[in-house]
Amino acid sequence: VQLVESGGGLVQPGGSLRLSCAASGFTFSSYAINWYRQAPGKERELVATITSGGVTTNYADSVKGRFTISRDNAKNTVYLQMNSLKPDDTAVYYCNVLRWGTRYWGQGTQVTVSS
Repeated sequence: VQLVESGGGLVQPGGSLRLSCAASGFTFSSYAINWYRQAPGKERELVATITSGGVTTNYADSVKGRFTISRDNAKNTVYLQMNSLKPDDTAVYYCNVLRWGTRYWGQGTQVTVSS
């Protein structure tokens, strides 16, 4: 199982970024995928989840209405569209899959929101 995040960077408050998570090594279309984030000195938190078929999504209250998770099962990729970014969104963002009782993580992508 391999998960590779990309798309992070430095953005001003109010700006937007789209993160991507490219997956391989498992039947991608059969699994829900999660985005987590971890800010310096804080615990890793769940940001968004999308079910295997992409029909159902869930979000942390802190990002609801600003972030959108989506997936393209033909490309084995999950996206996180982040709008109206705030300094509190600064963190390393990770995608994650729970498969056969094991949780797999990517290496993360840094998002920094600062003027």
